[in-house]
Amino acid sequence: MAFDGAYLYTVRQELAALIGARVDKIHQPSRDELILHLRSREGTAKILISTSGDSARIHLTNIAIENPAAPPMFCMLLRKHLGGGRLLDVRQDGLERILFLEFECMSELGDLVKLTLACEVMGRYSNCVLIGQDGKVIDSLKRNADITRERVLLPGFPYEMPHRARRVNILETDDDTILNALLLAPDAELSKALVGICEGISPLLAREWSYYVCRDGARSHELTQDQKDRLLFTIHETARMLREGDCHFHILTTPEGALKDYTFLRPQQYGALMVVKPCESASAALDEFYASRDLRARMKQRANDLFKLIMTRLQRTARKLENQRGELAETEQMEQNKRFGDLISANIYRLQKGDAEAILEDFYDPECPQVRIPLQKNLTPAQNAQRYYTLYRKAATAKDKLAEQIAQGEEELAYLESVFDVLTRADSEAELLLLRDELAQQGYVRSRSQKQKPPKQLPPLCYRSTDGFPILVGRNNRQNDQLTLKQAARSDLWLHTQNIPGSHVILVTDGAQPSETAIREAAILAAYHSKARDSAQVPVDYTLVRYVKKPGGAKPGKVIFTNQQTLYVKPDAALCAALEAK
Repeated sequence: MAFDGAYLYTVRQELAALIGARVDKIHQPSRDELILHLRSREGTAKILISTSGDSARIHLTNIAIENPAAPPMFCMLLRKHLGGGRLLDVRQDGLERILFLEFECMSELGDLVKLTLACEVMGRYSNCVLIGQDGKVIDSLKRNADITRERVLLPGFPYEMPHRARRVNILETDDDTILNALLLAPDAELSKALVGICEGISPLLAREWSYYVCRDGARSHELTQDQKDRLLFTIHETARMLREGDCHFHILTTPEGALKDYTFLRPQQYGALMVVKPCESASAALDEFYASRDLRARMKQRANDLFKLIMTRLQRTARKLENQRGELAETEQMEQNKRFGDLISANIYRLQKGDAEAILEDFYDPECPQVRIPLQKNLTPAQNAQRYYTLYRKAATAKDKLAEQIAQGEEELAYLESVFDVLTRADSEAELLLLRDELAQQGYVRSRSQKQKPPKQLPPLCYRSTDGFPILVGRNNRQNDQLTLKQAARSDLWLHTQNIPGSHVILVTDGAQPSETAIREAAILAAYHSKARDSAQVPVDYTLVRYVKKPGGAKPGKVIFTNQQTLYVKPDAALCAALEAK
């Protein structure tokens, strides 16, 4: 992504407006995230610091993030040292991808001390380090995270800057320095050469400069004088935008709506291949770009044990079903065992003990072909016939048992797949707690102790069609049962993806005839809240609630229904957001 040193420079300008504010609260929503709540006379603000390898960044945020019940150790340490501290300065060394937040804090002895929070935004090497007044590390979010660069980030060790290659700082350089650096660097495609010689420049920005110089691309050692002039102009113009705060922030998406990148200037290199959406500020662009991705990552961290449990159970159940189906296939020869027993019994006078096989006419076939029947030499003909009858009876019994076990296994597999689907769509700690409680009742996880409070019940997701019909969506299997079998009226419409795990959806009609628009929008909601969320065409069954029943002893969320119709729709996240009831 484009969170380079130049973009960090624009974020630093926004954070500089908070100088003088005091630290009010500190939270750590996940292993790689910190949120600093600052308070001043002008109001409050939140600074989000992420050290995740694929989304490392620091910026102001307005997104409400749910915090864990117990704060992690590093969060507690920051509260101890920075709580109530005043922000003195926000520093960046050139366009290096490190932002230093300096605080004036009160020590345990009541003395004023200066502490520094170093936010290192360097991909998988990202970290957040609290540095004492003596320049030594108090602690870091990722201890020894950068050991490959010969740095030790442990308490008590002096804080050392990461290795910094000698590159051109476009905010302070002149024309000759840029051109000489290009000439001394190995000959390469211009954008790649610019990334190599300029500090804090992302490939996206380098490609934008190269596109301005020559739309067909150019080699760094083959630039004409006119191309050199154009290159110097666009670099200096970018530097001016950064220094004067005259940046224009944009998010790039594909025509299908997939997020691709963000930048602090309007890109021209993509033409009509990308949709360019303007944003108010650097922080607003980052908030919008990373919101959904971070939520999924955060929930995955908190539900990691559940993911492992469900995946293990799914694999084990699938293997067991495969073996049982193989055993069931083997029982198909039981009729042959009965036929062999009958043929031996009918021809017992022709056989004697010690025969290895019997060649007999198969009177079950109109043409009476001869068949070879293996015999055990140590058994009499009557005993051999009885052996085949015994094999037949065992196979018949096994067939009935296996059919029953396979049906139970298929039901369990469907339930586990529905739980996994709910788990992947969970977006709050409360939903995870409800899911754990459901799994505990089904015997998959240990039940909570009597001292623990039961999880708070959540209402179903509420939407409203464009023509005013309420639409309710279940959050989990137990709520699906509650919504469909108890809450919904018999005249309401019930919707569910066809043979695909997903939520139960109720289109509330209040006895009226629902419009085609309302039915289609409810079907889109059913497709979106299912395992097929990313598919292009999803079949959705719908019928009246009166035709939906729950089989006796079935697992949560399992129902049977009749009189259904099927509608094919495409999941639409934007439409679902627009239909969400406020």
